[in-house]
Amino acid sequence: MNLELTDQLFIVGGATSGFGQAVAKKLLEEGAAVIAVARGREQLHELYDAHRNAEVVVGDITQSFTIEQLKQSVAGRSLHGILVNAGGPPAKTVLETTLTDWDDAYTKLLRWKVELTQAFVPEMINAGYGRIVYIESSSVKQPIENLVLSTSLRLAVVGFVKTLSQEIAKSGVTLNILGPGSHNTPAVDRLYHKKSEQTGLPFDEVKQSAIQQIPVGRLGNPDEFAALAVWLLSKQSGFVTGQTIMVDGGAVRSTF
Repeated sequence: MNLELTDQLFIVGGATSGFGQAVAKKLLEEGAAVIAVARGREQLHELYDAHRNAEVVVGDITQSFTIEQLKQSVAGRSLHGILVNAGGPPAKTVLETTLTDWDDAYTKLLRWKVELTQAFVPEMINAGYGRIVYIESSSVKQPIENLVLSTSLRLAVVGFVKTLSQEIAKSGVTLNILGPGSHNTPAVDRLYHKKSEQTGLPFDEVKQSAIQQIPVGRLGNPDEFAALAVWLLSKQSGFVTGQTIMVDGGAVRSTF
């Protein structure tokens, strides 16, 4: 399928590892231009050196200063899409959390996404076109053990995105959420380490037990995830907006 992404411009958060890296590479392979943002300077410049259409912004996308840098990088060009993606808060139970943890989670998971969205959506509306994909978690449909901070604040993101998608539905700008389950990325290992600490079981045993709970019987591949994300960032997805789509190997049991 021709996704018609040649020379279209995208911002990709967390572009040096996991889902962000997979999506950035897939967009570049499709001929898109990518402004890759992450904190790892060396990894970003490796991406820049490997792809002629890659630009880099070194910084923390959750910070206002970096969002301003992104606005300057776009510099009046037509921005076609954004992958909204960054790391999450620590794995904790409810009673392990402090109010400071909750304040930090608000900053890391919600506040910057509102700021980033408000920074770029008005211009997309003026242009009559735009695609934004937010990477959240399958926990917004089915809570995951030890992820109360992530689950709670990501649910707020779902409410924000759903509301905005309806407010601007006729504009040509779509907003959708992907909810990954367990994938073969560094981020998922923190859950297995947490469970290992709680139970005293070896890390590998905890990980294998978790994999056995996934109906397809394996961890997800970031490249599979990227294929769906890139489709949602393309013209082909114009009739899909305000949706929260699970990518979890069937782990979420609910009908909706």
